Amino acid sequence: MSTRFVSATAFKTHCLGLLDEVAAKGDTITVTKRGRPVAVLGPAKRKRTKSSMGILAGKVKIVGDIVNTPDLWAGFGKG
Repeated sequence: MSTRFVSATAFKTHCLGLLDEVAAKGDTITVTKRGRPVAVLGPAKRKRTKSSMGILAGKVKIVGDIVNTPDLWAGFGKG
């Protein structure tokens, strides 16, 4: 990981490109004003997402036969 220094004027001109660069490479950019550091731009911390696999485990109860349901659908669609 490296740090790059960019003037405030250059940052203003190339802001979106610099944001893309930080996101892609993970480097940091120090923004300077009159040669003095005023801000540091770095990659955001990403929150891990949980898998939805098994999210309903222990919360749902299956009652009866869910495969063979001829009585339930016998009159459906006849109108």
